[in-house]
Amino acid sequence: QVQLVESGGGLVQTGASLRLSCAASGRTFSGYIMGWFRQAPGKEREFVAAMSWSGDMTGYADSVKGRFTISRDNAKNTVALQMNSLKPEDTAVYYCAAGSPLKTFQPIALKARYDYWGQGTQVTVSS
Repeated sequence: QVQLVESGGGLVQTGASLRLSCAASGRTFSGYIMGWFRQAPGKEREFVAAMSWSGDMTGYADSVKGRFTISRDNAKNTVALQMNSLKPEDTAVYYCAAGSPLKTFQPIALKARYDYWGQGTQVTVSS
């Protein structure tokens, strides 16, 4: 049974930092791209960041470029999202996702690119 479990969410003030983690289990994730999405209340789930298996390819939403950094540890089957300079508009439930290596790296911003999803972790940024 494949599981992606996010952790690290919380309530912080504007300008603070948080580090989200996602632990994958239940199968080998060799070759999988790993991504982060988020969903604010009343809005569609949107792409945040993604990274290829080797780490040589990454992608970020324009809204988080320069503030968020994705990283992964393949030996531990984990992926992290370092979030700096947080803003109230970053408030959302953040989801970890894994996408099959049988597809091309792009389009990483599409939810359909991903095959497995976590349950999400809440991030709330107060003004």
